[in-house]
Amino acid sequence: MRTGDSGFSATGLRRVREVLTRYVDSGRIPGLVALVSRSGRTHVEAIGTMRHDGGAPMRRDTIFRMASTSKPVSVAAAMVLLDECRLRLDDLVDPWMPELAGRRVLKRIDGPLDDTVPARRPITVRDVLTSTFGLGMDMTSLGTPIMNAVFEQGLTPNLPVPMPEQDEWMRRLGELPLMYQPGERWQYHISSDLLGVLVSRVTGQSFEEFLRERIFDPLGMTDTGFHVPADKIDRLPTLYAPDPQTGEFLVWDEAKGGRWSEPPAFQGGGGGLVSTVDDYHAYFRMLLNGGTHQGKRILSRPAVELMTTNRLTPEQNAARTAMAVDNVHISHGQGQHGGWGFGMAVRTYRGDYAPVGQFGWDGGSGAAAYADPANQLTGLLLTQVGASTPDSMQLIHDFWTTLYQAIDD
Repeated sequence: MRTGDSGFSATGLRRVREVLTRYVDSGRIPGLVALVSRSGRTHVEAIGTMRHDGGAPMRRDTIFRMASTSKPVSVAAAMVLLDECRLRLDDLVDPWMPELAGRRVLKRIDGPLDDTVPARRPITVRDVLTSTFGLGMDMTSLGTPIMNAVFEQGLTPNLPVPMPEQDEWMRRLGELPLMYQPGERWQYHISSDLLGVLVSRVTGQSFEEFLRERIFDPLGMTDTGFHVPADKIDRLPTLYAPDPQTGEFLVWDEAKGGRWSEPPAFQGGGGGLVSTVDDYHAYFRMLLNGGTHQGKRILSRPAVELMTTNRLTPEQNAARTAMAVDNVHISHGQGQHGGWGFGMAVRTYRGDYAPVGQFGWDGGSGAAAYADPANQLTGLLLTQVGASTPDSMQLIHDFWTTLYQAIDD
């Protein structure tokens, strides 16, 4: 790329590649694929191999497990339903999710499951979209009866307890009290899975069918879904969760015969997608374009604005700050965002190189996807190294630092 044509300097792009290569050459990251886009130009780096001990090289079309980077994409299905007035933000979810009617709420987060009070009000669609319906993955409350029950019931994608199909998942969810009153505070992850069930029940389709019909196919996201078909499985790398003490590469999921080699029982909007840099680029460019893709409208502009601007009060957002502070090595971005929209973080203050307004999210499998309206910039970095050690999150941090210093106007 020539300086000025791409919005990046040639020197800056070389530095991006040098920093990415340094992680691979050090042995900490077996391989990666990165995509940066600005001013209508796209630059891709595919570095390293599919396995830590060698094997096939990373390619532009390598398919990655997106983990929590699924959240910003999954929420688009609900936005379609809002656009079409098939859902309203302040609708109660009870008609579609009777399992969540008549909720009770823990008196204290570490209390027994039967020490509860009635919920002050029912759960709304808005509560689900803002991750404030009252139950979630609370990393600051591990070991409490409620968090133990969440894991034991298979309500999150944590082996060895598999997530059941969606009606059984809802039944189990409905047996638990809420951690907090509806709308009281942000709680991570479970809302995004609940959103998928809501979309499925409103539409009468599976969550994946609706996503494919209304989001994936119109955007040309041909490699995105909840599993990898047999004819593409060679494009899926081994996923590692390195030992936190030794750094040894421990296999978390193999490609063939692994968790994403067959359709799942539960299509998890919180972390179940697989995809490629080009598929995700199409999605985030659509958001930057105000909801359009190649002249075709996917979402209304107001829907995109709702998704990508802060929806939380300071009181609701306190738990996000705690998560970043108490999980230091994965706090790339998380501790510097300040806000949360629908399914994604939104920067409300400048805490690092990224400006106010940048939106997106990271995934525990070593994935990151953000877009920046101020600079009309999209950046994607996908690896196969989970966040059990700081390596993949530090790589993501350094990727964004070098990407921003490469901007040339």
